Amino acid sequence: MTTENLNDVLNGLMQRYRERVPDVGKVLSLMLSHNLINDFADIENDHIAFRTMGVPQLGIQSFEKIFLHLGYERKDAYHFEGKKLDAFWYSPPGPQFPRIFVSELRVHDLSDEAQRIILSYTNEVASDPVDQLDLNDPTAIDTFLHTPLWRTPTLADYQRLAEESEYASWVIFNRYYLNHFTISIHNLPAPYDTVSKFNELLESNGVRLNSAGGKIKTSGDGLLIQSSTVAEMVNAQFDNGNGGTVQHSISGSYVEFAERRILPEFSNLPADQRTRHHRRDGFETSNADKIFESTYSEQTHSQS
Repeated sequence: MTTENLNDVLNGLMQRYRERVPDVGKVLSLMLSHNLINDFADIENDHIAFRTMGVPQLGIQSFEKIFLHLGYERKDAYHFEGKKLDAFWYSPPGPQFPRIFVSELRVHDLSDEAQRIILSYTNEVASDPVDQLDLNDPTAIDTFLHTPLWRTPTLADYQRLAEESEYASWVIFNRYYLNHFTISIHNLPAPYDTVSKFNELLESNGVRLNSAGGKIKTSGDGLLIQSSTVAEMVNAQFDNGNGGTVQHSISGSYVEFAERRILPEFSNLPADQRTRHHRRDGFETSNADKIFESTYSEQTHSQS
């Protein structure tokens, strides 16, 4: 039943994500037209990612309870000093499921003003909300992940947070909305089974890529290669501070691409015998640090 529940939760996340992120449809159409897949179900989802606020009743310690209950296992920790973030990744209960990457903002490392703004919203959540959630009910989990945890932020608060931490401003509005999903490139038919070649296909068809740290991000061991689209702008409704609302364009979510190469000890294994187990696992701090910037204004406002 846990596997069935996990499928339901993931399907709910992906349905809403596909509706809100136009690049998903654009990338899917390209893959279909080049005979790389027959339908969306053929895509191997390398991982999905969530962002959280690091306050006592929320953050990773709260959020992870959902997926630990659904069979995931917490793995390595990552730290992003410049962005004031911490993160863990979680391995799935089976190879048919995506890895999960969950990050949190170290709120206490921000300025007093930014902390005051954030806490004015997060303090509306008096206790850990996951403790009140029926983790055996996938519909309840899906509803929770798409339900605001606090009031709609004012545009002024959003913009003030963005000056100090664009991660903070993204989370204050989007809460637990799915930040991105990731296409496993290495399992696609040649020649598009490398990030380098797949990027060429994307850019030649007008898909903008995150250029922070270079459009291709490569781990120190050369075995994890990643790229991502630039988050498209979406119209968001903010509180205008006077009982009404005001619209403002903000960055939404994006699509990531990952190529995991075969570990050296399995290099002689025939291609038809290679599985996820034989490839580079986990994540890389330097890669992830720049991929975070897919939602940052330096990327979303760039025309290149």
